[in-house]
Amino acid sequence: MAFDVARIRGLFPALGDGWIHLDGSAGMLVPEQVASAVSTAMRAPVSAPGGGFPASQRAESIVAAARRAVADLTGADPDAVVLGPNAPALLSRLADTLADTWTLGDEVVVSRLDEPANTDPWLRAMKRIGGNVRWSEIDIETCELPAWQYEQLVGSRTKAVSVTAASGSVGTRPDVSTIAEIAKKVGALVVVDATYAAPFVPLDIAELGVDVLVLSAQAWGGPAVGALVFRDRELLDRIPSIALDPHATGPERLELGPHAYPLLAGLVASVDYLADLDDAAAGSRRDRLLTSLGSAKSYHVGLLAQLSTELRSLPHVMLIGDAARRIPTLAFTVADRKAADVARHLASRNVCAFADDGTTGVFAVLGVGEVGGAVRIGLAHYSNVFEVNQLVQVLEELV
Repeated sequence: MAFDVARIRGLFPALGDGWIHLDGSAGMLVPEQVASAVSTAMRAPVSAPGGGFPASQRAESIVAAARRAVADLTGADPDAVVLGPNAPALLSRLADTLADTWTLGDEVVVSRLDEPANTDPWLRAMKRIGGNVRWSEIDIETCELPAWQYEQLVGSRTKAVSVTAASGSVGTRPDVSTIAEIAKKVGALVVVDATYAAPFVPLDIAELGVDVLVLSAQAWGGPAVGALVFRDRELLDRIPSIALDPHATGPERLELGPHAYPLLAGLVASVDYLADLDDAAAGSRRDRLLTSLGSAKSYHVGLLAQLSTELRSLPHVMLIGDAARRIPTLAFTVADRKAADVARHLASRNVCAFADDGTTGVFAVLGVGEVGGAVRIGLAHYSNVFEVNQLVQVLEELV
């Protein structure tokens, strides 16, 4: 494997701004090839699909290429890829559409590990139909999401189980395959937000055993577009259509209005970027994605381990959670300091990081708001040892 972080850093013009970007959980910086793909598509004549002229055919080609790119990323069928603005919007669209087929007393299971953007669509949908929402809980010491609890949570009225493939707040990667296996015993639909996992972990929708994956490309430096990926094309065909076109078929049945074609061109370029993270990767784009993301996973395991060890050595810093499987994202508190003040101190030293007030999502469950919130750190493909050391050095100043 050849994950050359120095080479990868050269793909990001924005790294020349002099800042250390540890805000990857809000989306990575944009590689040059993605920006170029978007700008090139914006300069070219692109019309609506369905015409016999080049501008229309170009639009059709861009959409088809975007579906193939997402399919390669997830091991799915391009004809089962729904394109849209972002994961929260697509998840809301899916929840509302499915709820139209459910009745009073039906249930969904959501998780305390998930962001509000993942749980709120289901809460609203169930409130509208008089359904019930059941919650899976996290281990407050490790931030693990035990899969065994789903044996008691799912039942004959469970229609859907929604869970994240990785937490963008504390990094935990739950055992999605086991959760899906339990849900399938009662015929529940399994919907997984793979947004935060996609940049760091090879994905295969069939191996995971889930029904729908949700993605937002900004997580890996792509444009502001997302996708719903169905494992079974027939399932997509059974969901009521919400398209404005009464003749829409396949994934178009869950798509609204015209696509942002330049952004879809950027989506294709962003998946190509992921496929080439390992410059030794060879074969089809799917093969290169599996190799490259495997290399990225190995690199970030080591970098995260170093960062975690260094932070634990600081007596005034407390890490939140210690899951066995995780992505390179973590959160911490600093003794006697509010998270917002810590984030401002980091910014004064040219380190980008976010403060969370701890009133929503997993931090609210952990009671982090009572100690002034948490600072979130998200490593990216371009993060390196120097940046990790700089973060630790700046935090040492807060003793």
